[in-house]
Amino acid sequence: MSPGNSGTPPTAIRVVFALLPDSLALDWAGPAEALRIADRLLEAAGRPWRFDIEFVAAAPQLRSSVGVQLAGLSPLPTDWDHRPTWLVLVGLPGRRIDVGTPAARDLLHWLRGQRLAPGRVELLTICGGALLAAHAGLLAGRRATTHHHHLDELKAAEPACEVVTNRVFVLDAPVYSSAGVTTGIDLVLHRLGALCGEALAAQVAQTLVMPLRRGPHDPELSPFLAHRHHLHAAVHRVQDAVSEAPQSDWTVPRMAELAHTSPRHLTRLFVQHAGTAPLAYLRRLRLETARQAIRAGASVTQAAQDAGFGTDTQLRRAWHQFGLPGSPARPD
Repeated sequence: MSPGNSGTPPTAIRVVFALLPDSLALDWAGPAEALRIADRLLEAAGRPWRFDIEFVAAAPQLRSSVGVQLAGLSPLPTDWDHRPTWLVLVGLPGRRIDVGTPAARDLLHWLRGQRLAPGRVELLTICGGALLAAHAGLLAGRRATTHHHHLDELKAAEPACEVVTNRVFVLDAPVYSSAGVTTGIDLVLHRLGALCGEALAAQVAQTLVMPLRRGPHDPELSPFLAHRHHLHAAVHRVQDAVSEAPQSDWTVPRMAELAHTSPRHLTRLFVQHAGTAPLAYLRRLRLETARQAIRAGASVTQAAQDAGFGTDTQLRRAWHQFGLPGSPARPD
């Protein structure tokens, strides 16, 4: 899938949705739309698009869970090219996943020949797709989750898998599993944030008109994803700009110009819709930018400058103001 007419960029990730008859439509359509939107946003920003989406199956045509006929499906790949690949498995209707059908047996036979490796061939499972991975032997020794209806089924299918309950998604590279249906979008947003930046993930979620969610096993919501659970376009416009360049010389009047409103009214809108004030939002993004720089090896002084803090003292003050453990020089 290319958003334009040019050839596939060398950095594009091959995203392969492997489908069965009656595959749950939202399991594959939601994540695929999120990736398509990400490519459009990247292209609009003058950056190369990153995702080359294809749908494969044992037959060139099959029926989806909602009765729509899917045609023109590619055959199951016999080998992978040199690009990084995401292999996506999705769920099926019903309380149990039937792996005894001819189509399921063909897919499992193909899956058993796959070799997963971080950054090379990675597995994303959505809902009951984890059951297909388990029956193919891809979850032995892994941590994974699935829809709550299938948790016991997953434990029985692969006793060597540590099945995690009550989770939106579980990360165990190169395996990434989600609980199902809309959580497949949550998982893709997380992978987008890790690959292309959390600001882009926020823009994609905003376009999808959905709240941003991270897995509840994470210790906290990323500041780049927080305060975005609203539908106010002007506030989102300011948040997009600030998250893209938190180190810029932002003031409330400058933010208000983007929102086409007065500084006082922008503050009211932020508090009402985002639950925080504009400058508090900015400081939190700058703090996270500095924290990530320190974790990557930057000095406290360099991290403070790169994040937009005027001095080390301002960084340390923000660090303690927002309750981060340790200190910039000794982060826990």
